Amino acid sequence: MRAAWVLLPALAALSAYYVYLPLPGAVSDPWKLMLLDATFRAVQQTCHLIHYLKLSHHLIVLNYLIGTFDKLKSVSSEDIKITDAVFDGVEVRVFEPPAEGDESLKRSVVYIHGGGWALASARTSLYNNLCRIMAESLNAVVVSVEYRLVPEVCFPEQYHDALRATKHFLQPDVLAEYSVDPSRIAISGDSAGGNLAAAVCQQLSKEEDLPVRPKLQALIYPVLQAFDFNTPSYQQNMNMPVLPRYVMINYWIDYINGDYGLAHELLVNNHTALDVGRALSFRDRLNWTSLLPASFKKSYRPVVQARGTAAIVERLPALLDVRAVPLLADDATLARQPPTYMLTCENDVLRDDGAMYAARLQRAGVPVTLDHFHDCFHGCMIFTVWPTDFSAGVQTRNSYIKWLDENL
Repeated sequence: MRAAWVLLPALAALSAYYVYLPLPGAVSDPWKLMLLDATFRAVQQTCHLIHYLKLSHHLIVLNYLIGTFDKLKSVSSEDIKITDAVFDGVEVRVFEPPAEGDESLKRSVVYIHGGGWALASARTSLYNNLCRIMAESLNAVVVSVEYRLVPEVCFPEQYHDALRATKHFLQPDVLAEYSVDPSRIAISGDSAGGNLAAAVCQQLSKEEDLPVRPKLQALIYPVLQAFDFNTPSYQQNMNMPVLPRYVMINYWIDYINGDYGLAHELLVNNHTALDVGRALSFRDRLNWTSLLPASFKKSYRPVVQARGTAAIVERLPALLDVRAVPLLADDATLARQPPTYMLTCENDVLRDDGAMYAARLQRAGVPVTLDHFHDCFHGCMIFTVWPTDFSAGVQTRNSYIKWLDENL
């Protein structure tokens, strides 16, 4: 009995030590965020142990656990018709509001989910719930793309899936089937899905024979570059839940089918050092000292290596491929992009990716709305359902839907 009185406080102290993280004072729901992050870390560590023991790939295990937990959460809708379909070989989930009496055409959003190109699904309750609420709030047809994931496939297959599904939907006969107005379609996505949405929009803008083009693009804390892992937001938020810098680097390595042994070289920007000739022509397109406002730059300094490892980009050319890294697109491509909504969060390593893309689009003459949230964190917009319900999630989701409602 006496031992139990000693053991229980010790376990409580260890648990508190594992859960507690120093967070910026402005972060929304800090203790709930710490608990969410502690859960993520515990699950990820378990999955990596399984990977280390060569029992299964850690991402496969992690997705299995996400799916198992997701089955415990029931999300349904009486008003929205939800169907699964296949668009040019790519699975999609379509959310359709009820038909109106006047049979008027509806606006539409093609949505591409996040998850580091490796996790989640259009069918998970988090994204199912988001797309259902979008369809209800906007009275719009929402097409959620179920692209294939790492490790089943790597870049560029996720990009090809998103592009094929979107182009299929944009065909006039398909739009007519779903009663969609061809002039009122947006392409959107969050995180890795924002990356794919931006890359898809860039490619669509280059295709001269495309019968229908998106009216808008809406990018939610997108990952847009692997050139510089020491932007101010990467430095400021390197240990921030739910996406620390090392996790984002590992997502990139998985996506481009690289080697985890390169993680440190990427971390210190050896892959884009001054002596890496292939990177030189892109440097001005990602010069955060001129693209970011002073409130983002703060007192941070660029990390530019004089000598690096040119072999990295030779082995992994996707690091400089604009289909994977939309922020590196040329000005002519950016000038052809549709009006853009960009949502960024202060407590997010990817904050500056979105802010730099917004700045470059504006310089190219594209109307841009930069919606920045000082108290929010990466991924928050999908966390609106108990037990992962955050005020930041509702706040960002409402702002995003409001912009779509006013502009689409």
